[in-house]
Amino acid sequence: MSYILKYIYMRQTNPLRSVLKKNHGDAEKFKKLNWSGTFYDYLDLVYADPNIIRNAHQRLYDMIMSYGTETFTFCRREYTTYNFFSKVGEVPIYGLEESLMGFVDLLRSAAYHYGPEKRVLLLHGPVGSSKSTIVTALKKGIEQYSKSGEGALYSFSWRIEEDGKEKVVPCSMNEEPLKILPNKIRQDVLTKLNKILPKDHYKLKLDGSLNPKNEFYLKQLLDKYDGDYTKVLDHVIVRRVTLSEKDRVGIGTFQPKDEKSQDATELTGDINYRLLAQYGSESDPRAFDFDGEFLIANRGVIEFQELLKLQTEFLYDLLGATQEHRVKPKRFNQIPIDEVIIGHTNNAEFEKLKNNKFMEALRDRTCKIDVPYLLRVSQEQSIYDHFYNKKSVHKHIAPHTT
Repeated sequence: MSYILKYIYMRQTNPLRSVLKKNHGDAEKFKKLNWSGTFYDYLDLVYADPNIIRNAHQRLYDMIMSYGTETFTFCRREYTTYNFFSKVGEVPIYGLEESLMGFVDLLRSAAYHYGPEKRVLLLHGPVGSSKSTIVTALKKGIEQYSKSGEGALYSFSWRIEEDGKEKVVPCSMNEEPLKILPNKIRQDVLTKLNKILPKDHYKLKLDGSLNPKNEFYLKQLLDKYDGDYTKVLDHVIVRRVTLSEKDRVGIGTFQPKDEKSQDATELTGDINYRLLAQYGSESDPRAFDFDGEFLIANRGVIEFQELLKLQTEFLYDLLGATQEHRVKPKRFNQIPIDEVIIGHTNNAEFEKLKNNKFMEALRDRTCKIDVPYLLRVSQEQSIYDHFYNKKSVHKHIAPHTT
């Protein structure tokens, strides 16, 4: 009997039990982040908050602005600082107000469809000037933003019957569910949504078709139901998407490697030879892996490290991805993409681009943001204070050392 009482007492006083009770809110958060529903449920969400269908540039701009701004005057000139760059990321970004103002101005113009959305945002500067740190902060920020209510975005899966069995096939590129609708109906929905938004708000647009695999399933269902879209939409399961660089969802990173071990399929995907035996044709979209960096970064951000060190064949893919927002996988038609393309490079490589007459098209498709070294002693000291302090080095540091 004493063992039973002891067991009951230990169970009630177990510290882990109280911790799990306090974390009950995590279960609610998990449910929200893994929401799923019908297409009509999703339409209700969209009409309640039209910002759900923002494009990648609009989402990134809103994410930065959600942290707020501050202004200060230096040498009789007014500067705006964006709190995002000091609060997100492993290392706060000190100084660089002018560079970051230029970068956010470009993002704002892209959100309003003024042109920069069709360009590579190229961070240019010497080694150690925080180019990579800026991009890392943006990738981490958009990942966190997608987990918030304000930054929620959604994609869909198909509920189909194959080989006598029903299965759920998720959209490999996490495309916007409204793209399933015929173009005329889609434009009518967008017109209504834009009327809900304030007059000075950027306009919501949704151009382009579905990727080949989604087109295949859509055509299959339309044939089955004689073109009845209402029955087709019953096979659509809308789900919430959380961006993640680790899971390769909406955030991609591409860096130059050895020429012999790297080819363009890393950007645009390749045939899955294991599925080729099942579907029998290389032109069957179900036998293709839509897992290139351009495709997995859809709806988010793609980073090109040392952009101008890439081979020419990769730069050709960039031309279509920027201007037309389309990429061309092997054996398929062009696929629309929606993502912010950010690259960074150093002085030597950029000078080489300027002097190369054959790369005029790429020069025309870049918006350069200069990221120089810091010129104010106080800002440089802030960096040293961040890295060298009692918490980081566990030693006493003499006053005025930094």
